[in-house]
Amino acid sequence: MKKIVKTEEVAGGLEALMGEKVLVWCMNYHYHGVLTGVNDTEILLTEAKVVYKTGPLCGALKNAQELPSDLYLRISAIECYYKHEG
Repeated sequence: MKKIVKTEEVAGGLEALMGEKVLVWCMNYHYHGVLTGVNDTEILLTEAKVVYKTGPLCGALKNAQELPSDLYLRISAIECYYKHEG
């Protein structure tokens, strides 16, 4: 019989990207910014932009408009996210 005898908790998911520039795909829009906060229900993006056209997914964003303040996004609305220098 094989058993797991040791577990180790490591930061993953959104917490692992804290301090990084990320592209967040939500149900209606995409957002870009620096991930500076994460809790159970929302994330905080600073230097936030709403992205209307991504262009090539690995390159510069084609049409991203700066928002006037920090942006709080509901985690329940997020479809995917990844590190993106944009």
